[in-house]
Amino acid sequence: MVGITGWSNWLAQVTGAPSVDWGMASMILSAASIRDPSYVPQNYQTFLLTTLIMLIHGVISSMPTRWLANFNSVGSTFNIIALVIVLIMIPAANTRADQGLPKFTPASVVWGNFYEGTDFPKGVSLLMTFVAVIWTMSGYDAPFHLSEECSNANIASPRAIVLTSGVGGLMGWFLQLVVAYTVVDIDAALNSDLGLPYAAYLQQVLPEKVSLAILALTIICAFSMGQGCMVAASRVTFAYARDDCFGPLSRITKKVNRHTRTPVNAVWFNTIIGILMTLLIFGGDLAVGALFSIAAIAAFVAFTLPVFIRVFFVGSRFRPGPWNLGRASIPIGVLACAFVVLMIPILCLPSVTGSDLDATTMNWTCLVWGGPMLFVMIWWVVDAHKWFKGPKVNIEHQMLGRGGVTLEGKVQDSESSSTGSMKGTKVLEDKKAGDIA
Repeated sequence: MVGITGWSNWLAQVTGAPSVDWGMASMILSAASIRDPSYVPQNYQTFLLTTLIMLIHGVISSMPTRWLANFNSVGSTFNIIALVIVLIMIPAANTRADQGLPKFTPASVVWGNFYEGTDFPKGVSLLMTFVAVIWTMSGYDAPFHLSEECSNANIASPRAIVLTSGVGGLMGWFLQLVVAYTVVDIDAALNSDLGLPYAAYLQQVLPEKVSLAILALTIICAFSMGQGCMVAASRVTFAYARDDCFGPLSRITKKVNRHTRTPVNAVWFNTIIGILMTLLIFGGDLAVGALFSIAAIAAFVAFTLPVFIRVFFVGSRFRPGPWNLGRASIPIGVLACAFVVLMIPILCLPSVTGSDLDATTMNWTCLVWGGPMLFVMIWWVVDAHKWFKGPKVNIEHQMLGRGGVTLEGKVQDSESSSTGSMKGTKVLEDKKAGDIA
């Protein structure tokens, strides 16, 4: 389970920034198409623009912790403000009435009609729509990956995770309601020449200038989101490299830059991998869509396996931190595990069945995620279990054990101490800036 949890998490993280940046590039090119309907974006243009965005995010993610804290604070604040603006602008400025339609879709239609988006029964089709939500919400673990760079992490990180998922889920629900009450033609949005249903939807319901303004706000939000994904992924890669999980490459990727005190090598390791992944753009929408499906199922598995072990195997022996769910922990854990067990097969289903199902319409999630996981399990049995004994301790520390017994942690080796320490003096100096959670 260690290997599946760890490498599922890494897959989810390393595919996060490329998928967000590809979406951002698509939005920028769609905006150009709205301005000039004769312009049709080409795959190579999408790839080059995605690569440029990845490189910019790599530069930003290589900055010192204090700079990253400021950048993330500004980006998070802008995201919330922009979302509120969008929630107000779309209902206020929609042009449904000019098209001979009611200002808003009747509630009986919104809540009573079911859009047949797949060949499966309605219940299964409804569950299949969760893939977008799961992918969107999978970033709430970012505070955990940055916990080594923030003060009071045992309280700040879990609190940030709960607030991020709670606020994000609520605001996202409001946005879905706005779309449901204003969309004109779902099929037209999905099949638009713009190649981006969201941009096509905005074009349906808003004047051109307003739709471009909202699209611009969304692009800026996507830029902030992609940068956050890049930072979180680099910290995961750094942690794995510190435990020598990348073999010979670990020596390079676990080094901390002596000027910025951040894992710059891990940032660019992920950037290169991300750019290579975006070559899937040339394989069409189905191929590049694998970036989203991998991130969704990999994040689901990685987040839930530790919860499963805690609920069904550890039980009362689990020692909670100072910020926890209390008595609700076990019931919530059981519900979470049950939901994931239900959703994993759903996430692997194609949208069509029967004679319509072929290589171009197949959902390849089970292969693109299951293949690496099979390799990881074989690697664990053959070799990794012989040397991997858990995360390495890279600084001297103390922790309170059972019965008030103080446990001492010792430095593993001089190299790990010099290259792996992202705590200590620098974090104390950057305490205020490090409170990015």
